[in-house]
Amino acid sequence: MLLFILAVLSLFRVGFITLMHAYMGDMTTLNDIFTALYYGLRISLKSAGLLALISFVVCLGLQVFFHRPSADTRLMLGTVYVFLLSLLFYARMPYYEQFHMGFNQLIFNTLQEDGYALFYTLMEQYKLLPRLALVLGTGWLLRQALKKWLACGVIHLPHFPRWYQNIAARALCLLIIYYLVIFIRFGGSMTYAYNVDWENSGITRDQLLNEAVLDDMQALYRAYELHERMRYSTGLAIDPEKMTAYGARLSGHELKTKNLDDYLKKSAQGSKVAKPQHIFLIIAESYANWPLLPQYRDLNIANGLKNIISQDDAAYVPTMLPNGMSTISGVLGVTTGFTDVNLYLNCIEEGYREQFPTAIAPQMKRLGYRPKFWYAGPSSWERIKDFTLAQGFEKFSGSGDYESESGNVWGSDDRYLYQAVLDDIETARPTFNVILTVSNHAPYTVDLAAEGFDPDNIMAGLPDQLKNNQEVIKQLGHFWYADKMLANFVQQVRKQYPDSLFLIVGDHADRLNIETNPKMYERYGIPLVVYGQGINKQIFADQAAGSQINVAPTLIELVAPAGFNYYSVGPSLTRGAEIGVNYGFWITRNFIGKAENQPPEAIDGEASPPSWDKLEQEIDCVRAISWWRIKNGSSLGERE
Repeated sequence: MLLFILAVLSLFRVGFITLMHAYMGDMTTLNDIFTALYYGLRISLKSAGLLALISFVVCLGLQVFFHRPSADTRLMLGTVYVFLLSLLFYARMPYYEQFHMGFNQLIFNTLQEDGYALFYTLMEQYKLLPRLALVLGTGWLLRQALKKWLACGVIHLPHFPRWYQNIAARALCLLIIYYLVIFIRFGGSMTYAYNVDWENSGITRDQLLNEAVLDDMQALYRAYELHERMRYSTGLAIDPEKMTAYGARLSGHELKTKNLDDYLKKSAQGSKVAKPQHIFLIIAESYANWPLLPQYRDLNIANGLKNIISQDDAAYVPTMLPNGMSTISGVLGVTTGFTDVNLYLNCIEEGYREQFPTAIAPQMKRLGYRPKFWYAGPSSWERIKDFTLAQGFEKFSGSGDYESESGNVWGSDDRYLYQAVLDDIETARPTFNVILTVSNHAPYTVDLAAEGFDPDNIMAGLPDQLKNNQEVIKQLGHFWYADKMLANFVQQVRKQYPDSLFLIVGDHADRLNIETNPKMYERYGIPLVVYGQGINKQIFADQAAGSQINVAPTLIELVAPAGFNYYSVGPSLTRGAEIGVNYGFWITRNFIGKAENQPPEAIDGEASPPSWDKLEQEIDCVRAISWWRIKNGSSLGERE
């Protein structure tokens, strides 16, 4: 069983590399591929060993206690294995296309998604039925191969004429098994020092090959480990004394207090614009920053936002990171001001126990605005209605609350969402509106032709290999539609309510790109655009950079009077924020990198990257404070 499962895992690894070869870098060599296959074989020893151990224990138990022959049991268990491995193999490829990773911790968040909507998306966008047919066909072929393999019979220990010879033979067999178990446990090594696991498997220069090293079982194990680490801890040894040091770093000075919120307290420097009657914070689904970059201007899918950016009363920060890999992470970052530490506040009691002092809605309410949350999808998604109301929004509207003639399982087309917001604008009271769109999301169902999309307009910006790829063209068309609806809404509101203020930010990126191996900046970056009377190009410093936890303090500093007290983990982009951090990355105006001590990727200019010590302190501080405030509240407890 061990050798058969190992062969299956190796076969799937070769298949994954072959079918996904377009994602390999140009500098990848045959030596890189062979290296990945070699280390993959070693790490798959662990996966195959686990399944073989399960078979051994089950078969031994049935034979000892029930005298049941093991051949049928081995075939039954092996059949289950090959069908499950086939399912994971065919699921991993579209997953990689979306996230440029094998399975990661985001899969655990799918448990909170709308089940029907998720199933419909799998059926329509990811061709679930044809993939299931492939799973069944591959599983059946592997079962037939397993049946023939098991028919080869079992090797029995030889029987010797003398008793001590039999004992010696069996002792030698146990010794061989012992060392074989060690060899398998450490991934083709006899010591832990040369152990191969998911944490040290990135041994090639190519991202695809590094992911291929991990078989599907190991990728799932990595996802579980990362999820658990972030669920129970920030990865830091946190105590009240250390939190005091983090608080002092965040605020710039140490306070004699046992209340963490005192360190989060800030005083506004004075409004940058005349107080707007209405504020609109648009969290745009999958609105990545890369279509705004000069090298993609011929795609013509982001012309609406580009036009807004070009206005004299608009400011643009091109170096922003999403709070996490999913929409809900972005929403939580904007609405609560906490960085993503894998504590999904919408799903745990802490998110409903109190309104966090850093939450955007109650702080805008103190400034005289009525906070409203508008979502293009159903109110049940991720408990978004319950959560936003619990965190201070006075009104929530989902797709069931307004007229909509088209859309998909995730919600209505953006046209109807924006119209609902426009129809609801009050004249008597200032309002603060957070708007979460959905159209730029699979399954892509907008009638693009009816909306005026002409594929010819994007052809000049497409690589030759994608000019006949109708699926990619459709996805780009939905980006174009989302951009068009956003720009039309801003234009309509600005015409009717000229003093309105707009903040536009993407919820996440990393879902669509016309490059198979985009640079880190193009893959993860999102835009932040501020537009309205009184805004100018100099409102943000040239070195401004941040993430979604910087959005709320930035807005407050734009509109709040001098001396207004507010709370935030991240600093305002108007007050010198130069480093953005999130769940796994950091960004400055000139560099982007992973939240670990690795060489960063240059974005622009010839400046030197910040020191790792400075970055590590910033990352640890933001994560630790977010985690502590969520899990332990504001009290720092007794100091020693």
